Amino acid sequence: MVSTAEHHHHEKELADKTYFGFWVYLMTDCILFSVLFVTFGILHDKTFGGPSGKELFSLPFVLGETMALLVSSFVCGPAMLAAVHNRKYQTIFWLILVFLLGALFLGMELKEFSDFVREGNSWQRSAFLSSFFTLVGTHGIHITCGLIWVLTLMGQIAIKGLTPSTHRRLTCFRMFWHFLDVVWIFIFTIVYLMGVL
Repeated sequence: MVSTAEHHHHEKELADKTYFGFWVYLMTDCILFSVLFVTFGILHDKTFGGPSGKELFSLPFVLGETMALLVSSFVCGPAMLAAVHNRKYQTIFWLILVFLLGALFLGMELKEFSDFVREGNSWQRSAFLSSFFTLVGTHGIHITCGLIWVLTLMGQIAIKGLTPSTHRRLTCFRMFWHFLDVVWIFIFTIVYLMGVL
């Protein structure tokens, strides 16, 4: 029979390997976004006679998007604290808030995209718009994956409780969500803020 000390050692080793592997994944994602930022930087003024960011972007709208994502990232903190104190229902409550704020952000992003396309400013209009839709859309796809992940995580916590396995998954989700938050701050600054100046 495995002793308690051996079990804790095994759990710690498993957590360390999981976190290291997840950091490696985040670094590869960082490279992906870096390439997309460089591409956008090169093509941001290639409008082919179409509208520029100054004409397209609504800063108040994007600021609302940004606040929804920043608050959702902040709410991950209380979710993690509740999990550490083994408060299952509080953890689920905070994760529901994360999901709702993330879904609000994604809905606003999709509205912006659909408005641009409806006005004839799709990714086919210019190199600027192609790079814009690719960069912001890739972030949106990551947000969608995060929303699916948090729903799955809530289900696992509801059924299995706060086990070492669900703790590891919650920690990885929190790292992923904070990473997307940081990427969005760069998108907000480089794409939107500098685009309207």
